[in-house]
Amino acid sequence: MAFVKKLLITAAVGALALAAASIGYAADKKVVVGYQTDALPSSVGIANGDYAKATGYDIDFRRFNSGADIFAAIASGDVQIGYVGSSPYAAATSRGLDVKAFYVASISGTDEALVVRNGSGINTVADLKGKKLAAAPVSTDHYQLLALIKSQGLTEKDVQVFTIPQPEIVAAFNRGDIDGGFVWDPALTELKKTGKVLVTSKDVADKGAPTFSAWVATAAFAKDHPEFLKSFSGVIDKYSSSFANNKAAWTADSDNTKALAKLLGGTSADQAAALQNLSLLSLNTQASDAWLGGGEKSGVARILKETSVFLKEQKKISEVLPSYAAFVTPTAVVALKK
Repeated sequence: MAFVKKLLITAAVGALALAAASIGYAADKKVVVGYQTDALPSSVGIANGDYAKATGYDIDFRRFNSGADIFAAIASGDVQIGYVGSSPYAAATSRGLDVKAFYVASISGTDEALVVRNGSGINTVADLKGKKLAAAPVSTDHYQLLALIKSQGLTEKDVQVFTIPQPEIVAAFNRGDIDGGFVWDPALTELKKTGKVLVTSKDVADKGAPTFSAWVATAAFAKDHPEFLKSFSGVIDKYSSSFANNKAAWTADSDNTKALAKLLGGTSADQAAALQNLSLLSLNTQASDAWLGGGEKSGVARILKETSVFLKEQKKISEVLPSYAAFVTPTAVVALKK
């Protein structure tokens, strides 16, 4: 009897241990990912579940209005991976948040732009003085708007700059409360209905203020889940390559753009048009020193530092770090190349 009792206790302990291991494994296979409303080919993978299939993880995708909001969620521990722009990325890392960019989603192009309202009296950048402009707080658009104003020898005393979320920018623009907004889609498409593009993100980049958007992970998650980042990056690359090489699959009546419209809003025609404004990078280019490779020499680290210097000059942050190389990793894209 004593033997049977001992056997039952042993079995119970073993079952509890197995259950505990299963719970731990399940926890390891869950991740929260923050995304935004940008039109990206890879967002189709959010809509159809491809990321979960490719990684084997239970992924909770959460939608945010800006990169600053995503970084706040990362800082609180609610999000482990996020899609962000270089300006909030520079601000967050300058303040001590330990994250790593593992995939560059896009670089300065025509997918972000300063749109001015018809009847605002703005025809060239020389007409910005005395006007009311807006951008999402601590976004790449905010950074480039300030850089554009500075390039004209103006300050925020000469131009009123409102930092408000994109939905509020659209509402203020339509009411006539502001003269222009530096925005991305879907706000970009909305503002263009009653306004015109004055300057694009690429224009500002060419004048010395380049930006990018990237997928970042917390340093702890990147260290513990390298295979996840590789598989996640593989899904991004699959859709980016499809868009680059098979334009017929991304027309206004395609399943891909219909999926994007259902996920992000607007029509499939809106999404198809927005996709044409993107500047995407190949895996080889991403892995090079121009972007994720090269440590201190990497383009991402360099742009983060340059952006941080500018943000400090504008009194948006209080410190610029000696180096931003620690916040970049080419591991996932290099692994995909093999």
